[in-house]
Amino acid sequence: MKKILHILTFALVSFTTLRCNKETAASITNTGTGGSMARFTIVGNYLYTADNTSLKVFDIADPVNPILKKMVKVGFNIETIYPLADKLFLGSSSAVYIFSIANPEQPQQLSTAITPEVLRRCDPVVAKDTVAYATLRTNGPCGGTQSVLATYNIKDITKPVSVSAQPVPEPYGLGYADSALYVCTKKGLLVYNIKNAFNPQQNSTLGTEFYKDVIPYGNTLICWVERGILLYNIADRFSPQFIAKIN
Repeated sequence: MKKILHILTFALVSFTTLRCNKETAASITNTGTGGSMARFTIVGNYLYTADNTSLKVFDIADPVNPILKKMVKVGFNIETIYPLADKLFLGSSSAVYIFSIANPEQPQQLSTAITPEVLRRCDPVVAKDTVAYATLRTNGPCGGTQSVLATYNIKDITKPVSVSAQPVPEPYGLGYADSALYVCTKKGLLVYNIKNAFNPQQNSTLGTEFYKDVIPYGNTLICWVERGILLYNIADRFSPQFIAKIN
């Protein structure tokens, strides 16, 4: 029971501030991991925030008195931010921008990843090892003509390569646990096998609700849906088992 309460509390903290402008924490060091549709993330003693055009760095060693250390112009329509080790991945409506934070106060842009199939789309992104995944949604304000799950080879982080773009109807947030990738859509959650990292294979579809974002947290999958939060047991990564719903 204590474990479930802990997960429920974590879910509420992670998703309570999720709004259509995606103002949610992407990662909180030593606390947990947030969603792919985030606009800010905490790495060590630094808070990184993304607005429409810029990346800002705040020193939060004293959390009561955050200090703005740097503002970096990135591009246009910056939508999401995702951390991986000493890198930040910023998703925009036209590209994924990759920054090094080896020097935490001085982010340096390393490269830009673009999927040529679509010129404009919404762009949540996650990354692991030498691969990055992004959902490119083209409906509504995102524009464009094709919605896809895009895969990038980031082995050479300075020269990311677009590997594939699989059609997915209206995708939103995404997250991974080991060899499983979870992709949110308006009509359910898609589960992909990514044992072959650069060739995701759809394994199953979960539910029929509007899934907006996911957070894999240990053996629990926390899903933000249109009418609340769903929790699933993912001890078997490819067969999520329902635990509870928070309305």
